[in-house]
Amino acid sequence: MFDIWPNQAIRPAAIPAGDTVAKVFDAAVRQRGDKVAVRQKEFGLWKETSWTGMGDAVREIGMGLVALGLQPGEVVSILANTRREWSFADYGIICAGGVSNGIYPTDAPPQCEYLLTDSASVFCVVEDEEQLDKILAVRDAVPSLRKIIVMETEGLRHFSDPQVMTLDELRRLGAEAHAADTAEWERRLASRAPEDLAILVYTSGTTGKPKGAMITHRNILAAISVISNESIRQNEDDQRMAFLPLCHVAERVGGQFLALYSGATLNFVENPETVPDNVREIAPTIFFAV
Repeated sequence: MFDIWPNQAIRPAAIPAGDTVAKVFDAAVRQRGDKVAVRQKEFGLWKETSWTGMGDAVREIGMGLVALGLQPGEVVSILANTRREWSFADYGIICAGGVSNGIYPTDAPPQCEYLLTDSASVFCVVEDEEQLDKILAVRDAVPSLRKIIVMETEGLRHFSDPQVMTLDELRRLGAEAHAADTAEWERRLASRAPEDLAILVYTSGTTGKPKGAMITHRNILAAISVISNESIRQNEDDQRMAFLPLCHVAERVGGQFLALYSGATLNFVENPETVPDNVREIAPTIFFAV
């Protein structure tokens, strides 16, 4: 098996085993249980989610996508600011055998259309009404798009569209699908090989149209191994702060995935303007900046 931590002298005892991101995530959830995985501020208070709680959310999202027809290797895009639900959706897509693609929340509708079309996304998870409007404006030009899932429903109380559902509805669908066939989740976790695609990361497009970098499960594990062995050594006592866009490879790999391996708590900032205040509140031992 591919060893993500070959230097045994600095290998954290809590490192989970696995040769794909999905298998490592599943091992981490089983191993860490009630330990805190992520924190996010709600109504002025930092709310903790355990590894078990995150595992439940990821399974429900993943199985919800499976119930909607997601096939291994198909692409699902995420259009949202950096937040807990972004990470949950990302892991849900990957663990269900899909390929996760991030879209910057600042992208305009034409950019969203290009990224959805170029990646052949079959589903798109959006943050709120603002991001939903962008996708609704271009959906007719994206023939592969089958469903749009919305995280926040504020302002959408009376909105109804057969192609749109809420994240809560997706999770309920996933819970029902898992109850009907518990073995399917295990099959999905094992459905991808190390050389299979895990995520797409698009370039900025400054010299032409953005190009999707195709990053495999093995690529991610190898990157984490290098970062961990050569520069950043952390463990379950560390506090990480996530504030860069998760669709950027720095926060995705150096933040989210590195925390997966080490067990460090990942704290999501409220927004870019609150970073100074959040730094004082979180007192992070590690965070990435670009």
